[in-house]
Amino acid sequence: MSQINASLPLLGFAAFSGTGKTTLLEAMLPKLVERGLRVAVVKHAHHNFDIDQEGKDSYRLRKAGASQMLISSRYRRALVTETPEEEAQLPYLLSQLDQTQLDLILVEGFKKLDFPKIELHREEVGKPWLHPEDTNIIAIAANIPADSALPQMDINNLDQITDFVIDYANNSANPEAQTLSCSDINPAGMLSVAQGREKILEQIKPLNNSESVSLHQALGQIVAQDILSPVNVPQHTNSAMDGYAIRGDDLDRESYHVVGQVLAGRSYDNTLQAGEAVRIMTGAPVPQGADTVIMREQANQESDTVTFNLAMGKIKAGQNVRQAGEDLALGQVAVAAGTTITAPELGMVASLGIDKITINKPIRVAIFSTGDEVQQPGEQQKPNCIYDSNRYTLYALLTKLGCDVVDLGIIDDNETSLKNTLLQASTQADLILSSGGVSVGDADYIKTVLDKLGQINFWRINMRPGRPLAFGTIGDVPFFGLPGNPVAVMVAFLQFVEPAIRKQQGIVDWQPKTHQAIATEKLRSRPGRTEYTRGISSFDANGRLVVKSTGSQGSGILRSMSEANCLIEILPEQENAEIGDKVTIIPLDVRV
Repeated sequence: MSQINASLPLLGFAAFSGTGKTTLLEAMLPKLVERGLRVAVVKHAHHNFDIDQEGKDSYRLRKAGASQMLISSRYRRALVTETPEEEAQLPYLLSQLDQTQLDLILVEGFKKLDFPKIELHREEVGKPWLHPEDTNIIAIAANIPADSALPQMDINNLDQITDFVIDYANNSANPEAQTLSCSDINPAGMLSVAQGREKILEQIKPLNNSESVSLHQALGQIVAQDILSPVNVPQHTNSAMDGYAIRGDDLDRESYHVVGQVLAGRSYDNTLQAGEAVRIMTGAPVPQGADTVIMREQANQESDTVTFNLAMGKIKAGQNVRQAGEDLALGQVAVAAGTTITAPELGMVASLGIDKITINKPIRVAIFSTGDEVQQPGEQQKPNCIYDSNRYTLYALLTKLGCDVVDLGIIDDNETSLKNTLLQASTQADLILSSGGVSVGDADYIKTVLDKLGQINFWRINMRPGRPLAFGTIGDVPFFGLPGNPVAVMVAFLQFVEPAIRKQQGIVDWQPKTHQAIATEKLRSRPGRTEYTRGISSFDANGRLVVKSTGSQGSGILRSMSEANCLIEILPEQENAEIGDKVTIIPLDVRV
């Protein structure tokens, strides 16, 4: 994990609006400077703001379209960056400071993030205390006593608060104690991708519903129990090529007497004696006493005498012979439980004489979409509505995993419809998937229904796309509420749902395939979160695996997913991937 603020002490001031955070900082800063501290302040604003006056050159140029406006003078410089898509996170903002010229960083706002803070509280504001819920608060400055064991100060005693801040800065200068990483500063309740996946998999159990099927029905299915070899493979010690079988302790003769011929499926029933040879075909059993085969191209037979051309290669005892049980010994595991049956496994099982395989029954997954604005494809489009693509994407992804899909259609945005659908799904399926209705604005509505039926958590995953996610159980059936944006649905499915299904199927410690590739363009990311960029990977003229993005990465742009053959994963500690950097890619083997 890369570090983002070296050893600088970082201290926040958390309070509700109207408590006087800015007024207190304005009065404290001269005292801190007077005591010799070099201080930076990071302020969070909840609204649009300008730092330049209307009519000034920098203001006019930015309004004319400059996404970044840098203005500099003899005494100061300022960089104004437009962020229309998403607000910058605190780790990134801290990385923009010249920390070599600082002793302390003070933060106003960002009260929902995890880093040390002083709570400011005034009784007349009428807001609740923050410290009971925020374990990052290290002290309280208020005009009334707090029921807390934390250090407490008078919010109107500026010298007392200043002394506390200076003591904190001096005592926090140890690099080991103060160094922060990207994972240390996250929105409250925000889970990393790994944390979310781990929490989900802790609650998923293999279903262990098995059945016996014929070989023709087993392709693509998951083996329920180890398949043991009922025979040695090969069953007999046999010849690896057409030629002549002789004794390995009888190699020095100039010629041998040919006493027989062994075709595949036949045998020579006598013990081979010194000076004798048997003509043998590939796969035929080696006669008793023989253990070496000389290839036909090296032999010259006249009547019943054979000689071997040593110029074509020296003869070695044991050559060109496959031992019985060399591939599989009697009782050895031929196919392990949890293996997906593909063409090679199917052929091998058949070669053992086995005609039926015990598999885990296909997982039954119920899917539905929510939203009054969502329409079924084929209908005449209504104003302000969109066609449902997510159910069809999920159907394809689930079919690829060997699941049976129960499609429950589009569910109206009301409590009764959702409740009835979830109850129906919980009786018909092993897992339930919905898309839409799990964003911050929707969660309160859906949570009412889900709380009545099961145990559901609404999470914000520290990733893009696919941040909102609901997971829990309806009865004992796992439920996933996926985002509504089409690309976010696919990314969330691949990161969270597929691992859960693989575990239900009985596949132990399943991991997605990943490769390392070289970026051929700059790939932008925001420090502190996992970013999944749709990418196109290929091999360059030097045989290196390289990757580039598909272009615009909006989570509603399904075309970008169709064009992609991989996801490019940029981890939270990585700000951007520059040209030539190695990045992790996840192949998108999602086409059925």
